[in-house]
Amino acid sequence: MRYSKLFIPTLREVPAEAEIESHKLMIRAGLIRRFASGIYNFLPLGYKVFRKIENIIREEMDNQGGQELHMSALIPAEVLKESGRWEVFGPEMFKLRDRGGREFCLGPTHEESFTVSVRNEIRSYKQLPQILYQIQTKYRDEIRPRFGVMRSREFVMKDAYSFDKNDEGLNISYKKMHDAYCAIFDRCGLDYTVVQADSGAMGGSGSEEFMVKSTVGEATIAYCDNCGYAANDEKAECLEPEDNGTGRGVLEKVHTPDVGTIEDLCEFFNCKAGQFAKTLIYKADDHVIAAVIRGDRDLNETKLQNLLGCVELEMADPETIKRVTQADVGFAGPKDLKIRTIADFEVKHMTDFISGANETDYHLKNVNIDDCSINEFADIRNIVEGDKCPLCENPVKIDRGIEVGHIFKLGTKYSEALGCKFLDENGRENPMIMGSYGIGVARTMAAVIEQNCDEKGIVWPLGVAPYQVIIIPVNTSKEEQVEIAENLYKEFKEMGVDVLIDDRKERAGVKFNDADLIGIPIRITVGKMAGDGIVEYKLRKEADRIDVPVADVIRKAKIDLCL
Repeated sequence: MRYSKLFIPTLREVPAEAEIESHKLMIRAGLIRRFASGIYNFLPLGYKVFRKIENIIREEMDNQGGQELHMSALIPAEVLKESGRWEVFGPEMFKLRDRGGREFCLGPTHEESFTVSVRNEIRSYKQLPQILYQIQTKYRDEIRPRFGVMRSREFVMKDAYSFDKNDEGLNISYKKMHDAYCAIFDRCGLDYTVVQADSGAMGGSGSEEFMVKSTVGEATIAYCDNCGYAANDEKAECLEPEDNGTGRGVLEKVHTPDVGTIEDLCEFFNCKAGQFAKTLIYKADDHVIAAVIRGDRDLNETKLQNLLGCVELEMADPETIKRVTQADVGFAGPKDLKIRTIADFEVKHMTDFISGANETDYHLKNVNIDDCSINEFADIRNIVEGDKCPLCENPVKIDRGIEVGHIFKLGTKYSEALGCKFLDENGRENPMIMGSYGIGVARTMAAVIEQNCDEKGIVWPLGVAPYQVIIIPVNTSKEEQVEIAENLYKEFKEMGVDVLIDDRKERAGVKFNDADLIGIPIRITVGKMAGDGIVEYKLRKEADRIDVPVADVIRKAKIDLCL
């Protein structure tokens, strides 16, 4: 392709709306443009990368026996109501009605669509297993779209669904998808980690996330260098600590006027946050419950929600808190609390701690577990750096990560709800065993940029680069430079290489800056040594430039392109 004919509106300045490197560079390099909040248009250069990632996904899915199809983005409400998820997604789901008043949504995901399609067509065990997938647009009304295409209202996913007759078959399909995902992210040039994850609204018995380590990642990863354990913070297990012995202090009520936060309490009592037990009041569907954790810990709402088995979990309002604790916000405690109270394992082993007194402006000092009205103990907190690994008990490390893929063992959650059944060898009817497997295409693209960039711009891995080679004639008025550049351009095209020639009548510095910004892996500069049959050869990921005879350029490029 000729640069002079391309629609690449590059920018020199960092856009004010962009927060992270991938967002900044995708706009500056002319890959995307914001259309509305959380909605982006892909320009030619960006869409070229996008399609390369799509093609990698297709090839690896097909290699594992996947079959591509295409489902409608418009889903009838009755299908989601049949599975019980019409209300589960809440306000994130775009809902609408047609002119006849029939309810629909713009698909946030497609478990129901695939399940109903298979239900209507497959009846016998002889037709199983099946792995079906699509690359389709999804819609979620994010309350706070951010980070460009990382968290947007409209995004493209590859979602796949496996259908098997038993758990053994599901394990085989799941392993195939796991291997496909590893191959996909390897080919995209990503440094990723596979972590245990919570299944969330998708349901099912188990899941794993493919995480790209990044300081801007919205997910937290706990991992162990000793045994290889890795899990996201929603799933990472916190081991129960050893007993601290028996408390020795005398229970005492202390007047603490206007002291409601942990920070205020630390100052008031002249102690550390770990010596407090904070009691949080939640609404779990139609019930009010209390969760108690150590003062320096964060509650893991996913763990708590899974333990309770509730659909909705939210912090209680001040009126509800006052009703169940008889105190204002900030003074709740586990002693004499009349609602279901769940405490973290750490609290079970605390001694002589401080808690709210369930009386406004009062706290209790020297509290011990025997003084409390706790119904059960469980792991309900977030893991932190230095906690023991649940597998080998070595200290875990904490990092940030970008989720680019997620695979689920769904089991029969959707097949039972939607009547997706098959007849086995004995003529008995059984629900199909399902798996669900998703990859965010644009999110993967942004993650590649996050891991492959420098102060000059993007550094594309070869497998996803929009163009693999860029040829720059320094002075387009010099006939020998143009001739060599055009001949090389023709040879690369005949080889099937994605090649770009910068034929613009621009200064060399402008051309070099644009080549670095858009991140082409190989740059061949035809300059003042062209008359001697010499060109400059440079890899975008390296600082060094070398002089190469024109006759050897193609051979060297073939080596670097692995051709």
